[in-house]
Amino acid sequence: MKTVNHWIGGKTVEGASGNWGPVTDPATGEVTTEVALASVEEVDAAVAAAKEAYEAWGTSSLAQRTAVLFRYRALLDARRDDIAALITAEHGKVHSDALGEVARGLEIVELACGITTQLKGELSTQVSNRVDVASIRQPLGVVAGITPFNFPAMVPMWMFPLAIACGNTFVLKPSEKDPSAANLLAELAAEAGLPDGVLNVVHGDKVAVDALLAHPDVAAVSFVGSTPIARYIHTTASAKGKRVQALGGAKNHMLVLPDADLDAAADAAVSAAYGSAGERCMAISAVVAVGHIADELVEKIRERAEKIKIGPGDDPASEMGPLITKAHRDKVASYVTGAAAQGAEVVLDGTGHTVDGFEDGHWIGLSLLDKVSTDSDAYRDEIFGPVLCVLRTETYEEGVALINASPFGNGTAVFTRDGGAARRFQLEVQAGMVGVNVPIPVPVGYHSFGGWKDSLFGDHHIYGNDGVHFYTRGKVVTTRWPDPSEGHLGVDLGFPRNH
Repeated sequence: MKTVNHWIGGKTVEGASGNWGPVTDPATGEVTTEVALASVEEVDAAVAAAKEAYEAWGTSSLAQRTAVLFRYRALLDARRDDIAALITAEHGKVHSDALGEVARGLEIVELACGITTQLKGELSTQVSNRVDVASIRQPLGVVAGITPFNFPAMVPMWMFPLAIACGNTFVLKPSEKDPSAANLLAELAAEAGLPDGVLNVVHGDKVAVDALLAHPDVAAVSFVGSTPIARYIHTTASAKGKRVQALGGAKNHMLVLPDADLDAAADAAVSAAYGSAGERCMAISAVVAVGHIADELVEKIRERAEKIKIGPGDDPASEMGPLITKAHRDKVASYVTGAAAQGAEVVLDGTGHTVDGFEDGHWIGLSLLDKVSTDSDAYRDEIFGPVLCVLRTETYEEGVALINASPFGNGTAVFTRDGGAARRFQLEVQAGMVGVNVPIPVPVGYHSFGGWKDSLFGDHHIYGNDGVHFYTRGKVVTTRWPDPSEGHLGVDLGFPRNH
């Protein structure tokens, strides 16, 4: 059986804790790999390697860092199919989704390649007589990233390329459910010339997470995952004096106004709700239909959803793959089976779906719930699966109030032909990322990603300008030099003294 070990100090380090976790092929249900689960001592070794590497990397030139990153970007581009294949094998998403994930991660590598511009400081001259003031940004030291199963390549690439471009060294703790992509990312970084210890990967469970949160040499922690864990990460690491950005869960709404192009809205709802089997924090999980268009919109969504081809991720004909684990599949199914009792109309029930030849896979079909109550479990909880809830309101104002009442504030969208309504929505809605006729408004790399309310803990969003600020700290230098004509204060350089 394949084993996945740690990557520490520029080389593979075999797991020494004696604890191993299973990695399953979601399409077959078969355990294909064992991943080493780190002890506290192994986490300490990774942090020690990063700390040692920081002594040189933290003062390295921007030219040296960007040269490595440009080579890294080329290697990632050449190996994107290999990275995507690992994602499909362990996560289950279809190959095209996996390739899209790698492409979005590459955006942040490209941003990091331009770090010379991002790290430029400011200078004010002659703020007083012969006094200048400069603002500069410097790296933090050793920083850590704790990443989720749903994007095993993209989310790590949202973190470590920018962190190391800023001069930090990095310890990554990826999800133990699909760990192989992280190791390949680290190996390619070494091939690009990244010095040993600048990027380290330790696999593990809560033991490894808590060791990173408590370690005195870890200056900052980045996290993406569920809201309860994000809150725990933020509370625990902040209490240790660490800088924290912890991105939590979501319940993303799509408001569809009566004037919207309903075909475009239905296409968007199906893509955003069921893409990557709904296992993404930017999935649309609640459509809010305003006014008389609700019945027609639901019917259009149903027609499209029924045509989605479900199958193994490595089958080019598949449009949606399985869920990550059987336990998660069963949890997602429970929301659908309990929906009718809580007042919803089950338009599509995907809980009984199977795939011929892959009966032991973690399969679930597409589910569509109409007339969902805001009190129901299917609406309140982040399901993280291919379940779309439709809620109905009579007016725009009621729709916005419904969205703003949610404790989550990650992403949202409005579908309308009215520019005035769209402008009003983007100002009034309480969410960190807003789409106008765009169902999944994930910002490009040079803008920052992050939500509001229970979707983000910490002051900084991830990547973009916020990412640069998170991985650096400001310093202001005030300087006064005597004029060279004042010979008694220094070497006489022959300057006239009658100025």
